[in-house]
Amino acid sequence: MKRKGYLLGLLCLLSGAVMAQGNNAFAVQATIENGIIEGNYDTKTGIQTYFGVPFAKPPVGNLRWKAPQPADHWQGVKETKKFGPRPMQKIVFGDMNSRSNGLSEDCLYLNVWTPAKRNTKGLPVLLYYYGGGNAAGDGSEPRYDGEAMAKKGIVVVTCNYRLNIFGFLAHPELSAEAPYKASGNYGMLDQAAALKWVQKNIAAFGGDPKKITLAGESAGSIAVSMQMSSPLSRGLIAGAIGESGAGINPTMTPVPLADGEKMGVDFLKKSGMSGIKQLRALSSRDVYELFDESKMFGFPIVIDGYFLPKTIPQIFAAKEQAQVPLLLGWNSAEIPGMAFMQGQPYKDENFVARVKKEYPNDFEEVLKLYPHGSEKEIELSATALAADRFISYSTWKWFDLHRNNSSQPVYRYLYSKLRPELVDKSLSSGLAGGTVRADGPAPKAPKAVGAPHACEIEYCMGNLHLVKDYAWTADDYKVSETMLNYFANFVKTGNPNGDKLPEWPVAKAGDATPPVMILDTESKAEKAVNDARYQFLDKAYGNK
Repeated sequence: MKRKGYLLGLLCLLSGAVMAQGNNAFAVQATIENGIIEGNYDTKTGIQTYFGVPFAKPPVGNLRWKAPQPADHWQGVKETKKFGPRPMQKIVFGDMNSRSNGLSEDCLYLNVWTPAKRNTKGLPVLLYYYGGGNAAGDGSEPRYDGEAMAKKGIVVVTCNYRLNIFGFLAHPELSAEAPYKASGNYGMLDQAAALKWVQKNIAAFGGDPKKITLAGESAGSIAVSMQMSSPLSRGLIAGAIGESGAGINPTMTPVPLADGEKMGVDFLKKSGMSGIKQLRALSSRDVYELFDESKMFGFPIVIDGYFLPKTIPQIFAAKEQAQVPLLLGWNSAEIPGMAFMQGQPYKDENFVARVKKEYPNDFEEVLKLYPHGSEKEIELSATALAADRFISYSTWKWFDLHRNNSSQPVYRYLYSKLRPELVDKSLSSGLAGGTVRADGPAPKAPKAVGAPHACEIEYCMGNLHLVKDYAWTADDYKVSETMLNYFANFVKTGNPNGDKLPEWPVAKAGDATPPVMILDTESKAEKAVNDARYQFLDKAYGNK
């Protein structure tokens, strides 16, 4: 019995030793504007992390539907070792994978990864905005993790911002009470507040407040285009990265404040609310359920004369945007061709009929730009047209506006790496980059014709190892290392080139066939061959 007890004790000691060896972090503190925070210093990675750092007061109670207010100061040490709650949201995209603990209106927290040593100063900074259609997402998702980028010598920050009704409700009563006499855009103002916080505090983490690059994907990319345009933010950034998205018609187009206010009035009326006072007095649950019952996806960004004074094309045409280097692009198959075909088979008569319906006066030109000689060609053209209408054209327009209205370098990519197989065959790929499980067996997906929306995030941030859904191959890791290095170089210098990477040429003003970097297993620069499609859509959408 004694021997058995001895063995049990020894096993416990060994188990404890193994657990201790697995935890390589010790507590580390930083002093910021509001007080002292305590994070973790991982001795294995060399990266310090501070998670769940408040950058504004909780937007609750009377601060619901108000611009973010500076965070209160605190006494003592605030522990910042866990991700803060994610913003209130419905499960819009079932494939999003959050590491935060629950949802709350009290969601204005950010996360920092830094490689700084005790005397390090002047590191470049990356502030990344997540995607999710301004209706879902948060800064704790594994694909946005900042460790791999931090290992490249960059301080990385992700931040939360309010979503859906909590972040974008406009209403005349809200406009009347605001000092800037407008409403809505609270999520965009949260992003701007996070940027301001970074500018004020990033030196405490070894960062240079004059070297802040903004980046984001989808709604996060749209956010970058907005922050580049906003007088509140454009003077605080040194560079910008956009992945699939810009706030330009037809993609999440900002509307006049009066239109946004009307939507708010209609929502309150249909919800049986007498006014903002009654709505503001409701619990988070009640507001969430009222919004859920409305079946709305969300509320639009508004041209409020404060955060956004004009449309993005108007701001860029006047050269009033942030005059900084820009790297941007989109994926080769952002959305399936069936989004355009509306379920009709890829037959010639079906494709022609759809094109005639959408472009009755210009269908002949569209059919030349999107050829339809075979079923395979129709599938490719339907995919291209669906993607262009969804998000590729608006991103191109941002690219075109900046290269022609700035002396700063502009770099364009087309991400084309096909995804590998799913590890779990009962899953299917989701719309926001991850996977979803169907009620029954997952339907066999058609063979991919390109790279879908959001799939590049874990590649460019170096996070394939954190995304367990796909059977990553050596080619995937090769593409990820290439993309991570391009992005890291750009954050450091405003130029993606270096590290023996394939040369990525600048797109110059007035060039009829500007270069595009094809990011794939073998990355290479090519002259643009599809810009005629975007020039046609530019006329169709009338973005002036």
